[in-house]
Amino acid sequence: MISGNNSKPWLTTTWLSALALLAPVLVMLLAGIGAPADLFVHLWQTVLPDYIINTLLLGALVVVLSLCFGVPAAIFIAQTNVLGKKYLRWLLLLPLAMPAYLVAYLYTDLFDYAGPVQRFLRASFGWSSPADYWFFDLRTLPGAAVILSLVLFPYVYMLARTAFEQQDQNLLRAGRLLGLSTRQSFFKIALPLARPAVAVAASLVLMETLADFATVQYFAVNTLTTAIYDTWLGYGDLTSANALASVLMLFILFTVVAEQKSRAGQRHQSNRPNKQTEVIVLTPWQQAGAGIFCWFLVLAGFVLPLGLLLQMAFEYSDAEQLSQLMNTGKNSLEVAVYAATLTVLLALLFGLYRRLHRDRFAHVPQVISGFGYAIPGTVIAMAMLATFGPLDHWINDLAEMLGWQSPGLVLSGSIFVIVFAFIVRFAAIANGTIASGIGQIPHSLDLAPASLGVGLKKMLLKVHLPLLKPSLLVAWLLVFVEAMKELPAVLLLRPFNFETLSTQVYQLISDEMLEQGALGAILIVLFGLLPIIWLNRTNSH
Repeated sequence: MISGNNSKPWLTTTWLSALALLAPVLVMLLAGIGAPADLFVHLWQTVLPDYIINTLLLGALVVVLSLCFGVPAAIFIAQTNVLGKKYLRWLLLLPLAMPAYLVAYLYTDLFDYAGPVQRFLRASFGWSSPADYWFFDLRTLPGAAVILSLVLFPYVYMLARTAFEQQDQNLLRAGRLLGLSTRQSFFKIALPLARPAVAVAASLVLMETLADFATVQYFAVNTLTTAIYDTWLGYGDLTSANALASVLMLFILFTVVAEQKSRAGQRHQSNRPNKQTEVIVLTPWQQAGAGIFCWFLVLAGFVLPLGLLLQMAFEYSDAEQLSQLMNTGKNSLEVAVYAATLTVLLALLFGLYRRLHRDRFAHVPQVISGFGYAIPGTVIAMAMLATFGPLDHWINDLAEMLGWQSPGLVLSGSIFVIVFAFIVRFAAIANGTIASGIGQIPHSLDLAPASLGVGLKKMLLKVHLPLLKPSLLVAWLLVFVEAMKELPAVLLLRPFNFETLSTQVYQLISDEMLEQGALGAILIVLFGLLPIIWLNRTNSH
């Protein structure tokens, strides 16, 4: 170990930073636990069962559909000779760049009674009213599940594909030596080995579904997330909102624990796996079926929604909208840049502390700082206000007592609270990316500089940081894009007269006027493509 690896300032800064990120969550939980028992009884007797049932049904449907979309796509790309494999490999990731509420609005506009699809059907067959024909209603719980699945299945595809490609092919060859065919060895060996990665992906999809707000609200599906928002802002009942938030937190805690239990005891297959995959050769009909399936996911999840947005922007955009877009875009960039930069710096602090300190609890700051990723933006916003609202009042009372001018809501009424909420929400993303990069640095590089008399600071600047540049950039891009797309937290925490691209587009969607914000929506999507393009470029080298 190097000299100075147990420096007290570093230790203190790391632990205080991690606890600061955890504090708002603890404040919100305590507020929920402290809610009167009769309040929970009242909620249970009125609306809570419906909220819970809708939340469970939506989560289950989205997970099942995402698995049905993502796992076969991963199999086709990783294990077969499907046509267009080279392009589909990265095209199947593109739906991640598309916010679900945008897809929800666009498809509703496309398939609604007054939309072009049903107008075309009525004109073609002479139908005059809904009584003449049946057409599916997208604004339902199953409809919301389909929309969310089209956007979230890339999580399953990405992790499952990586799991298949990283497997030790010697195990599959051993199965064939025992009499299994190529397909049998895949289904009996490769697929079970990928189960932990698929379980992780399913848990990510479930947490994203529980965190979704705009899609389910637009479809009028009452889940715990929309109930928290409506109870708080619609009825002004913060106590009931905290109670509902605590119930949602139990769901999330159960999901996290279940996912970790599913991976308990999992071990690597071997120290030197053979990754030369033997491709399963499909017949022409199988190739056509697999290609249609994969291209459908790309078209439905990304190409068609983007095409509709481009059409709207071309038909309805003008100079005034572009000017307004510049102002809101500037706000979005400002908040996202601050959040991404600070989040990456903190993740670097936690990662290097875990790597270089001899404390047996050195991993704890990194773990607890990432807890906020599992918490929906609505709940994070409540936690921020529950924490910084009283703190602002205390600062103002102190200023008045000292005879100074009251500073106002300097914390809860400024972009500070938005940036802090983003750091809490997305710290886990940066932590995971940077921890992966640190793990690839040989431990000998921690020791070699010390043997040459190089101090801690110089070693970090000259050795570790240059090696971590790619990981730092990817982490920054991922947090930046998530901050650009985040809606519930900004919607609830924004100061007066402060709009971002996501809130502006959401307000226009709520007013059935997305055409006026199509340019902003396209900009959000383009920012979402940045990490996908970067990661694809990196993996292709």
